[in-house]
Amino acid sequence: MAERKIPLRKCIGCGEMKDKRELVRIVRNKEGEISVDLVGKKPGRGAYICKSIECLDKAQKAKRLERAFSTRIEPEIYDTMRRELSE
Repeated sequence: MAERKIPLRKCIGCGEMKDKRELVRIVRNKEGEISVDLVGKKPGRGAYICKSIECLDKAQKAKRLERAFSTRIEPEIYDTMRRELSE
């Protein structure tokens, strides 16, 4: 029997390839709203990040989320994501 392939995604914070289940999906929907998608089912453009504040800080500093979503991200959105990741 063939072994199931584990879906890998790249963390936009540290740049490491990891199992999709170890990462948190961040989504930008059609209205341009950005949110943390803990279930991985929300519609929209997604980017993946480790469940660590350090990776979120790296992504924010290098503007990686802004590049991934081709939009400016307000600091309040990062604060909200920080709270959701630390829960």
